[in-house]
Amino acid sequence: MSEKISLAGLTPEEISSSLQLKPAFRAKQVYEWIAKGVESFDQMTNIDKATREKLDSSALLRSSSVSQVLRDPDGTIKLQITLNDGRAIETVLLTDKEGRKTACVSCQAGCAMKCAFCQTGQLGLGRNLTAGEIVEEFLFMEKEAGKLDNIVFMGMGEPFQNLDAIRKAVAVLTDPKGRALSSRRITLSTCGLIKGIYDLANFGPKMRLAISLTTADEDLRNQLMPVTKGNSLPELKKAISYFIEKTGKRVTLEAALLSGKNTGKESAERLIDFARGLDVYINLIPWNPVPGLDFETPSPEETRNFVRLLENANLNVNLRTRRGEKIGGACGQLGRSQMQES
Repeated sequence: MSEKISLAGLTPEEISSSLQLKPAFRAKQVYEWIAKGVESFDQMTNIDKATREKLDSSALLRSSSVSQVLRDPDGTIKLQITLNDGRAIETVLLTDKEGRKTACVSCQAGCAMKCAFCQTGQLGLGRNLTAGEIVEEFLFMEKEAGKLDNIVFMGMGEPFQNLDAIRKAVAVLTDPKGRALSSRRITLSTCGLIKGIYDLANFGPKMRLAISLTTADEDLRNQLMPVTKGNSLPELKKAISYFIEKTGKRVTLEAALLSGKNTGKESAERLIDFARGLDVYINLIPWNPVPGLDFETPSPEETRNFVRLLENANLNVNLRTRRGEKIGGACGQLGRSQMQES
C-alpha cells in the first residue's frame, strides 16, 4: 500500500492542508483538474513544473486501478476495480433508450445483507469504501464511457451502512467548482434499513431514494431478505411515507421477480396494499440468474400478468430491460469475475 496521499474525494481545503500547497489557489486548481479526469499531474497545464513534481512525489490521483473492462453486446460496460488493499469491486455503466448514461457504483467491497437472490450478498462484507474510492469509480467510468448523466448507489453493498462516505463523495461530485453533477441525478438504493431512511430524510444530502422491496409479504421477505427482521414492512412503509413528506420526492419500489415466489395474484395484492397512500414508482426486473442460487426467472407471460395486476390498480409500473447478463453486470450479479458464455 502506498504512503502517498490519494486526492480523489478530498475537498480543495483538504488538498491544501494535506500537501501544504502555496499559494492557496493551487489546491483549487488541482481539485478542478481531478474533476476533469486527468490521469497524470503533468496534464495540469496551469500548474508550474515544481509543484507538479511535488504532487507526483507525495500524492496519487487514484488509489485504486481498473483491472478489467468487460463489454456486453447490449452496450453495458462493467469495470472490475482493484482497491489499494487488493480487494475487488465492480462498477457498471447502464445506457437507456434515450442514450442517458448511468454509473451504477459500489459503496462496499462485498455486502453483509445476505439477500438470498443476490450474488453480492453471498460474498459477505469485506469493508466499506472510502469517499475517495467511490469518487474514483465515477471518474474511471467517465473515462471509459464519456460524460455521465446519473449515478446510482445500487452496486455492491448497502449504502446506509456507509452513509458518511457517500455523503462526502456526493459533496465532491456535486460541487459546482468540481464535477458539478446535479443532485437530481443521484439515487440511493437500500434493502430497507429504516434508520438510514430517516437519516437521509432529515440530514440529506438531497437525492432520490429507491427501496429494494422484492415482496410485501412479511414472511416471504424475511426468508429472502434477512434485513426484514428488525426492519418490518409496516415500519418500512412509515419511513418511506416520512421521506416523501419531508423531501417532496417520489420513492421507487424495486422488485426482482422470482418465478413462483413473488409473481402471483396474492403477491400483487400485497404490493398494491403496501403502495397504497404512497407516492411511489414501481420498478420491476425479472431475476438475473446467479450460479448456485435456486431461483428461476419468470416467463414473459408470468411477468406480463404480474405487471397487468399492478397497472389495473393504477400503479405507475416500469418493467426494466435485463441488461449486462453476459458480463455478470446485471442487477444482482455483481461479484462475478468472468465473462459468461453466450
